[in-house]
Amino acid sequence: MWRMRVIHATGYAYKSPVTASYNEARLTPRSDSRQNVILNRVETVPATRSYRYVDYWGTAVTAFDLHAPHTELEVTASSVVETDRGEAPAEPVTWEDLQSAAVIDRFDEYLTPTEFTPASRRVARVGQRIAKYHEPLEAVVEAAKWVHGELAYVPGTTGVHSSGLDAHREGKGVCQDFAHLTLILLRSMGIPARYVSGYLHPKAKAKVGDTIDGQSHAWIQAWTGGWWHYDPTNDKEITEQYISVGVGRDYADVTPLKGIYSGEGSTDLDVVVEITRLA
Repeated sequence: MWRMRVIHATGYAYKSPVTASYNEARLTPRSDSRQNVILNRVETVPATRSYRYVDYWGTAVTAFDLHAPHTELEVTASSVVETDRGEAPAEPVTWEDLQSAAVIDRFDEYLTPTEFTPASRRVARVGQRIAKYHEPLEAVVEAAKWVHGELAYVPGTTGVHSSGLDAHREGKGVCQDFAHLTLILLRSMGIPARYVSGYLHPKAKAKVGDTIDGQSHAWIQAWTGGWWHYDPTNDKEITEQYISVGVGRDYADVTPLKGIYSGEGSTDLDVVVEITRLA
């Protein structure tokens, strides 16, 4: 069990005063069987009134709007979270179970292609090969291993609007692309799979009290009798070093910060993530 503090600060600078903006922040870690959120707050400068809700996919959202003219906006989320290792389901399902009408109906949205995870006959053929020799639980690991072998991790290679297939054509990408390509492959096999956004503390032997420059990270959850996590970028099951925040069909469902504003275009965006192991 780890306890970590995460501070995620995002700053916008506008060319001219913005008169109105409406924003949604998905920056609150999830409380579930693997994670316990002890503290979370989302603050803005200028100060705003905010309200919270949980979206359709189960992600906590902080919504706020600003009506006074402003040339800068800072959004800072602070969280303290206890994490444990992830576990695969004790009673895995068979391919026959996954092909049942009940499962297909229940998880339809996590089986359907999206803008970031379009269907691909070529990827589906890879899925057929994997499914031939592996049960669903093992197939998830094999799928991630295949993606890990197909993509080189190169920071800054793809934009947030690239699909998993775009990254595959390029042969390189970032964690978001590894997750999207894995989702395409899993869904082609009939395994319900979803995108997870969060943070990763990069040091397994991190000293308590040391603050490091962290980063946002993305991985997947697959349903093989229960939801469980796997990180295709690092080709491994997740550990206490991972903090999950949002889940959805793809990146579009879990964007950390999005909004609309009235005013002149172009903004400078600055993001800083700091992670401290507390225990």
